[in-house]
Amino acid sequence: MSDLPHGTGDNAAAVNSLRSAVMRLSRRLKHQRVDESLSPTEMSVLGTLFRCGSATPGELARKEHVQPPSMTRIVALLESKGLVRLEPHPDDRRQKVVSQTEEAEAMLEESRRKRNAWLASLAEGLDEDEWAKLRAAAPVLEKLAHL
Repeated sequence: MSDLPHGTGDNAAAVNSLRSAVMRLSRRLKHQRVDESLSPTEMSVLGTLFRCGSATPGELARKEHVQPPSMTRIVALLESKGLVRLEPHPDDRRQKVVSQTEEAEAMLEESRRKRNAWLASLAEGLDEDEWAKLRAAAPVLEKLAHL
């Protein structure tokens, strides 16, 4: 792992530990789903629409790191479930803009509530020092997630 910035053994060990913990926690969080009929990818697209607002299917494909034809299929599935709507693009009549529906917003809110409650119950076992470290680490993890 010498290609790590400041590639000391301590940093390499921290990166390895972080990767392992994030993957385990992510797998466990995925089981805290509100709507089992949606795939993790479909939930991710709805989350992106919530965070970033309406977007074209091409913009969503870039943000989600999938091929445009895959995003077209995902958007069609979400539209058939009443979770997104397609509207004409204001500047380019050949394109559509994808927006989430109120039903999707409510489902995302319930999903966040359920996952937050699950995480909070796990965190009840932390002492004050661990809580302080978690509060300090959260913005750093958020930054890593969006780099």
